[in-house]
Amino acid sequence: MKFGTKAVHAGQAPDPSTGAIMTPIYQSSTFVQSAPGKHQGYEYARTGNPTRTALEANLAALESGGHGICFSSGLGAMDAVIRLLKAGDHVVCCDDVYGGTYRLFTQVFARFGMEFTFADMADPAAVERAVTPRTRMVWIETPTNPLLKVLDIRRIAALARERGALAVVDNTFATPYLQQPLNLGATIVVHSLTKYLGGHSDVIGGAAVTDDGDLAKRLHAIQNAVGAVPGPMDCFLVLRGTKTLHVRMARHCENAGRVARFLEDHPRVGRVHYPGLPGHPQHALAAEQMTGFGGMVSFELADDSLQRAAAFCTATRVFSLAESLGGVESLVEHPAIMTHASIPKDVRESYGLRDGLIRLSVGIEDADDLVEDLGRALETAHR
Repeated sequence: MKFGTKAVHAGQAPDPSTGAIMTPIYQSSTFVQSAPGKHQGYEYARTGNPTRTALEANLAALESGGHGICFSSGLGAMDAVIRLLKAGDHVVCCDDVYGGTYRLFTQVFARFGMEFTFADMADPAAVERAVTPRTRMVWIETPTNPLLKVLDIRRIAALARERGALAVVDNTFATPYLQQPLNLGATIVVHSLTKYLGGHSDVIGGAAVTDDGDLAKRLHAIQNAVGAVPGPMDCFLVLRGTKTLHVRMARHCENAGRVARFLEDHPRVGRVHYPGLPGHPQHALAAEQMTGFGGMVSFELADDSLQRAAAFCTATRVFSLAESLGGVESLVEHPAIMTHASIPKDVRESYGLRDGLIRLSVGIEDADDLVEDLGRALETAHR
């Protein structure tokens, strides 16, 4: 079954009682049992809900995995995956990573005796140097947020396996339409469903997908015990989003390529980060590992000024100034002030995340309007 067909149908059969083609929203907190412990597969909605089951099956199919486990947010999914570890375990994480991931690792789990090392995974040798005998997980985010480095999943996952560690890939930016980490050797894939998979900026959610049955059981147990589960309406909204994922992602990629080329040629712009540009350091790897280059573009103004970057962010009209990404509408944000503010300035800068960096989530509007809006904002910011 091809991707688009799986997106529309996987995990979703017409409702047997009514023939409804859309999965119903089972808005119920509990389910009647015919006798103590005897039920129809559902007993309490934290433990399981039919709408959630449909979404979990859909996501597993899209990621070519056997098991999907959904959570109330992307960070809820990350939290559950880290709970597979214990005090004293070591995690190697890519340095250019979502600010919320960095905060979760350094401000929450580090307090419970886990150790985290952040390495430039664009250089696989840096991963080898960072691994220790206590390393139990290698956390890969690719393309990275916000510098859009592309990491070699196959090579890093192989290294993790050799050292007895789990290889976890945050596939939020790429989505399963553009990248299939499990097929490249990853153990677990995580997503913020809030982003491209939901696709309409109207739901918060997260997921983990794996082909390992034992890990899936452990993650389901954590899901039930900790309780960070999505509601049935949230699951319904994401299911609606995944049905059009392949259509939307094609347009996101097309528009982002157009925007990146425009910015690369603009005299006010110093550097553009986009894997689809031939000059990107990992362009060849991206072309091999992904089926498209994604909808995210980051760039630095020629004068690399925080004040100038902030002025640009408030000068756009089609691009809305807001955190998050992956919706049908285009967004602009300033990582140092917004999404990555939880990372100390000296740490950010050591990773190459400068104060003048601007991140774009390129939507599915008309590309001519997007380019015109960016051009106007660049001139306005430099007056």
